[in-house]
Formats: sequence, C-alpha cells, structure tokens
Amino acid sequence: MLKRDELVHKDFSGNKARKFLYFLENEFPNVKKLISHGSNQSNAMYSLSILCKLKNWNFEYYTNHLPSYLKDYPQGNYKYSLENGMNLIVKDDFTKDSCKFDETVLFIEEGGALMEASYGIKILASEISAYQKQHNLNNLKVFLPSGTGTTALFLQKFLDIEVQTCACVGDEEYLKKQFLALEKNEQYHPTILSRKKKYHFGKLYKENYMLWNQLKMETKIEFDLLYDPIGWDTLLYNFDENNTYMYIHQGGLIGNESMIQRYKYKYNSF
Repeated sequence: MLKRDELVHKDFSGNKARKFLYFLENEFPNVKKLISHGSNQSNAMYSLSILCKLKNWNFEYYTNHLPSYLKDYPQGNYKYSLENGMNLIVKDDFTKDSCKFDETVLFIEEGGALMEASYGIKILASEISAYQKQHNLNNLKVFLPSGTGTTALFLQKFLDIEVQTCACVGDEEYLKKQFLALEKNEQYHPTILSRKKKYHFGKLYKENYMLWNQLKMETKIEFDLLYDPIGWDTLLYNFDENNTYMYIHQGGLIGNESMIQRYKYKYNSF
C-alpha cells in the first residue's frame, strides 16, 4: 500500500512539509531571515523558499556549486526557489559558524535534520497508526528511502511498528551517524535494509530511470526520480511476503524536472 504524502499540499508537501511544519504553524515574531544550505536542486531548498514566502521572511541559501548551464537556464527546484525570492550564495567552505546570527535569523540544517522536525512527523505517525488500527494490520511494516534519515528516525520513535529504510545519501554507516546525531538511544532507530548494489548519490543509473518509468506506467503515480527508484529497488530486494508494507511517497516531484533532463542528455534514447 502507498501513503501518498506528496498530496498533502500542492506547494508544501511530502516529508519536507512534515519536517518544516513546526516553523509554519508557530510564531517567530523576531525572525526576519532564514538561512540554510545544501545542493543546488534540493527539495528542502524549495520547501524552505515556500515557507519563507508564506512567513514573509528573507531566504538565504548556500550551496557549494552551481553549474553554469543551470545558472543560465534555471529549472526544477532551483528555478522555483529563485521565483519565491531565494538569495542563493555559492560558497565552497560554508559552515554555520561563518554566518552572523542574532534573534532575527533562523538557521535550518541541510535537509531539515533537526529536532523540530519531530513536530510534523509525529502527526504523520499518528495517521499511520490510525490506519493500521482501522484495518487491523498486525504485520504492517513502514518503508521509506532516506537522505538524512530524519523522517524515518522520528517515525520509528512515534510508532510501535517497525520502520524500514535504506541509505540514498552515503552508505549505511553514514545513515547510522545521522540517526545518532538526533537520537542516541538506538532502540528508536529504524531498520536499515541492505541495498542490492552500491549507489553514488546524484549519479544517473539507467536501471533507476527504467524502474521509475515502470512504476509510473503501472501505478499511474509519479515518484521522485532521485530517491524512490533506490527505495523501491531496495524494498523489492528485501521483500517478505509475510509482511504488509506501507511505502511512504515523500514528494520531491519538482526535482524530477531537472533529473529527467539530465537522463535525456546522458541517454538520448529516452
């Protein structure tokens, strides 16, 4: 079964909306600027640009690289974040310590890996728990692919059922370190499933595009092209027919615009 979290809101949806809900629903009367950092096509970057637009905050975003083609021909999350008023700063050696902060500045870690993310993810967990009880799914497992692993971690903390995930950024050791940064008690850590093969984050794999396209044709649902092919491939590789699985669709569809163009450029047969 599929939990379609990409349908939460047309602009503010998926796991990033859950992570940043705390900042949307609470008042920060002194804040005038939000600072964050990450990749130049980050889903979090776009969601934060929406958040800042809704809150009437200035948005300053740091990235370590901006391809000249993207700068000249904006697309995807980068394009729409600029349209929402993002001020992008390219800086190779960005650290939080390099910025000046006072009560008017809010800093959010890359990808939304922060304790406040638990606020919205707890709501997601309650929705899953209610569905499980309503349909008497005693053998339910929840699965979602991970970047920082923040969503999977807090889901496991708030759910009595097993949460499974896989590493999409870095390897399993990297993901474990991300868990430990937010929760030292490993009792609350999700189960990390082994991937069928090693992937380098952001690199294009023809089989991932083919799986993504197959899923789109069979389900009539578009998934994220960066995380979801790795997620589905890992889930199918570890599939246990004795379990019922809930796959969480975490959104990120705007990023497909640039990903599809990259695939078409590399594999001109698409």
